[in-house]
Amino acid sequence: MLRPMALIVSILAAPLAAQEPERVDLELVLLADASGSIDDVEVRLQRQGYAEAMADPQVLWAIENGGALGRIAVTYVEWASLGSQETVVDWMVVDDEASAREFGARLMEAPRRAFGSNAIGAALLAGLERIAGNDFEGGRKVIDLSGDSAWNGQGPSIETAREVIVGEGVVINGLAISCRACSGRPRAGDLEAEFRDRLIGGPGAFVVTADGDESFMMAVRRKLILEIADLGGAGPFVD
Repeated sequence: MLRPMALIVSILAAPLAAQEPERVDLELVLLADASGSIDDVEVRLQRQGYAEAMADPQVLWAIENGGALGRIAVTYVEWASLGSQETVVDWMVVDDEASAREFGARLMEAPRRAFGSNAIGAALLAGLERIAGNDFEGGRKVIDLSGDSAWNGQGPSIETAREVIVGEGVVINGLAISCRACSGRPRAGDLEAEFRDRLIGGPGAFVVTADGDESFMMAVRRKLILEIADLGGAGPFVD
């Protein structure tokens, strides 16, 4: 296992892919919380939210109209403890309803693999590593992290990871899960403010909040539209 600073150095020193990269409007890493406070019901809720949202007509419209190419590359990674950042859906192009539904099918079929405590800084750097090592070149690059707390119990700090990632021209957005109606146990406090102050970064970075099952589905859809169509610049919070 790489030590935190060694991981950062390895990401920054990663060689470019030998073949010509495939061009897309956006490279999007979806980092979903699968730590100890998120049970299997909530893991499935998150996956279902993204599977349904990706095929939503408004999201598909954003993909088609949000850039010159009408296509994005997306990967879905579940994160937990240090060393437990597991790819659920590897990089794939979404450019129409069929590919969006294929993304959702892959997402719902895969077993849960990430477990343990919180290592948000390591998760963010794992997202950067996925971007550095893929075969795509996007006009924009975004890491989108969902979580029910900003506690970072191990690994590099959130602030250190954010500095590295933003320095590489990658935007970090956040989905704050204040899911009181669900079975997990989010920490008390102002999670939205913590995400704003410690997590998000880069031009147009924003936080979206979900506080229940129905709210989560709506928040994911809205967040994807903002990210894909590059509409997040109005402010750090989105109702």
